[in-house]
Amino acid sequence: MPTLTEERAEKIKEIVCEILELEEDEVTETSLFREDHDADSLRAIEILASLEKEFKVVIDQSELARMVNLKGVHEVVAESAGW
Repeated sequence: MPTLTEERAEKIKEIVCEILELEEDEVTETSLFREDHDADSLRAIEILASLEKEFKVVIDQSELARMVNLKGVHEVVAESAGW
């Protein structure tokens, strides 16, 4: 079973940064979207929808609670995609 590749990780970061209107160097694996980057719940839903479209997966909205930083987003997408 393949793991989360650099390419996938980079695409996830690109999507998150685009929605949060941040430069890629402003976001780390553990920086918190809400606390560190002033993201609101609407932005979180936008991230979820964009990831679903990009990776052709379905992510339950209950997973939003885990999607607080890039690390959490990577884990949720990888689990949903079966990577």
